[in-house]
Amino acid sequence: MSDPLSYLSAQLEAWRRAGTYQRLRVLESASAAESRFDGHEVINLASNNYLGLTTHPKLMEAALEATRKYGVGSGAVRTISGTMSLHMQLEERIARFKHSEACVVFQSGFAANAGTVSAILGPEDHIVSDELNHASIIDGCRLSKAKIHVFPHKDVAAAERILQGLASVPGHKLLITDGVFSMDGDIGALPGLAKIAETYGAVMMVDDAHASGVLGRSGRGTVDHFDLHGRVQIQVGTLSKAIGVLGGYVCGSRDLIEFLYHRARPFLFSTSHPPGVAAACMAAFDVLEQEPERIQNLWNNTKYFKQGLTAAGFDTGVSETPITPVIVGEAKTAHQLSAALFEEGVLATGIGFPTVPEGRARVRTIVTATHTRPQLDRALDIFTRVGKRMGILRSSAARS
Repeated sequence: MSDPLSYLSAQLEAWRRAGTYQRLRVLESASAAESRFDGHEVINLASNNYLGLTTHPKLMEAALEATRKYGVGSGAVRTISGTMSLHMQLEERIARFKHSEACVVFQSGFAANAGTVSAILGPEDHIVSDELNHASIIDGCRLSKAKIHVFPHKDVAAAERILQGLASVPGHKLLITDGVFSMDGDIGALPGLAKIAETYGAVMMVDDAHASGVLGRSGRGTVDHFDLHGRVQIQVGTLSKAIGVLGGYVCGSRDLIEFLYHRARPFLFSTSHPPGVAAACMAAFDVLEQEPERIQNLWNNTKYFKQGLTAAGFDTGVSETPITPVIVGEAKTAHQLSAALFEEGVLATGIGFPTVPEGRARVRTIVTATHTRPQLDRALDIFTRVGKRMGILRSSAARS
């Protein structure tokens, strides 16, 4: 009997022939600046663990204490019997941290974006979205069935022309952007976008997944970084990156959060976070405010590593944050570079189309607050040696 899923096997084989098939790397240690993957000790430049909180003693103890007291799970979704006091405390803690009225926690940042956009908009509404917004935003836009209008990356004037054209059109308007773009590491054009949202009466939404714990005072994100408090109606953040644990959240008005309690499908149909997760997340926000040196170390390491890559001749694009791509062009080259780096002792993931545009494939690197200078120097040396061996490094003439 023929296999009705044979077309999937054919696609997998096509990826293998093209050199873009990826096997999952298996982490065999804690996620740290130096980790063990597939039996290799490597400098980990592929983690979102910006501040090194995955192994912070305060988070670990909070998780253990909550697990001993409340068990390993909540037993239900939030709207049935799965809302624990810890969940409410976490939401209140995040709202205070973000200077918002209220907050709702989702099971992931993806669920937070997709669930929010699809809940608050319908077919009669309009979304104005940056072309490089995260996949979770794109999926949320599609699920909402609203009319989607995409503007060129960070082009405020183009976004304004779209809103101007929609001024007399019925329906709600949502203007949405990433705070930090996850593939290029540049910061969203928030001040200009917030201004035009106010001018045309649009709801302003920012996905701050890669800015949470990185930008703003004590890592409060891009809204704080640009001093836009009160001008962004919906702030999305993550608990899975700099916070070091798991989940996502949405901050905004009390009415927005109450509405999401009633209509956001990922919230309504997913079991709530285990007690240990919620407790560890709360401890992380305490650490953000009590240990500001972690964020400073992150930025010191970012500047050092970025300068090292640039000096060696690598193309790091338009990065302004710890996300620093090494752009090589073709996806096959990016995956070959990633594999060669791994064999030499560095984990950095190759990324190609459709995650990034064709011809803009890259190896993405992210330094953390806990990388040491010797580790960064070793990583730079490995990048340089492998880059020269593969013919990726630009000539001195091209660099000048």
